[in-house]
Amino acid sequence: MFLALVVTPELREFLARARGGVVRLLKVCIRDEQLVLGTCREPEKSWDQDYDRFLLPLLDDQEPCYILYRLDSQNAQGYEWIFISWSPDQSPVKQKMLYAATRATLKKEFGGGHVKYEMFGTAEEDVCLLGYQHHVTSCSGPAPLTLAEQELQRIKITEGRVKQVNTEISVDCMHQTLQGLAFPLQESAKRALQQLAQRHVNYVQLRLDVEKEIIELVHSNPTEIVDLPRRVPKDTPRYHFFLYKHSHEGDCLESVVFIYSMPGYSCSIKERMLYSSCKSRLLEEVERDYGLEVAKKLEIDDGDELTQQFLYDEVHPKQHALKQAFAKPRGPAGKRGHKRLIKGTGESLQKS
Repeated sequence: MFLALVVTPELREFLARARGGVVRLLKVCIRDEQLVLGTCREPEKSWDQDYDRFLLPLLDDQEPCYILYRLDSQNAQGYEWIFISWSPDQSPVKQKMLYAATRATLKKEFGGGHVKYEMFGTAEEDVCLLGYQHHVTSCSGPAPLTLAEQELQRIKITEGRVKQVNTEISVDCMHQTLQGLAFPLQESAKRALQQLAQRHVNYVQLRLDVEKEIIELVHSNPTEIVDLPRRVPKDTPRYHFFLYKHSHEGDCLESVVFIYSMPGYSCSIKERMLYSSCKSRLLEEVERDYGLEVAKKLEIDDGDELTQQFLYDEVHPKQHALKQAFAKPRGPAGKRGHKRLIKGTGESLQKS
């Protein structure tokens, strides 16, 4: 186990000043079992114009680091920030684990209320401006519908389904689906699952590219239980792998939970069948090739179901089967059989 690292007084003082908005970016590294300030940059232009030219030169493909990047937007506590955990594939495993174990310490020291988005990256494309924009898009679902809008949507979908069935499903497609399909995993998806197996990440989201017939990585950003509901899109299916850290009967456990999210009938029939068919083959590959033991497989249609209590009850279901005491049947009323008394060894048997 790694010892808890300390924040140097210089870094603590600089973080306090940085929250006021005097810097655009700061890099934090681990040196001699301490969190220290690596470098910083003051703002020159707007946040998006500064982003790539400030951030990308600081990424070392051999060494992890943390980067705090200030946006121009503000909330009640001040400027909003992006918290980036950089952990390149080529860096030593011990360093990756050390940085992963220290992320919460730095976030707490800086102040979680200032952090708008958290990102995790192993390659430049994960954390560049385009990668950030993709991250924001994946975290933001469409606005919730009113009850009237939901009912209208259901009517339209029901009408459309009748027209879609004959055009979207062929006999060959249905036969393959029932057999179970095996779409290959994209390289970035394989890498994310390997990182999950090594506990370098705690969440992986995958999607099917129906046209290319592959399984792609959506993202593997750090995710807590409270973040799970907004990770689930409202309009498209997804596969999710979540490392559920919890306590059960006095033991601290890390259980891998697989979540298959299918948002009702807002998806095409073909898409629904492909996701359903690829699911079992994907789980077989994940457990076989990556050594990920899936403790629980869930299927949901709404991310709001994913609460702390729901996950706990699914991973540790309550035992409702209670043993009933055996009831000896009563003999016939008014009749009694002969009593037999068996005495000790060598004594005679008496009947009454």
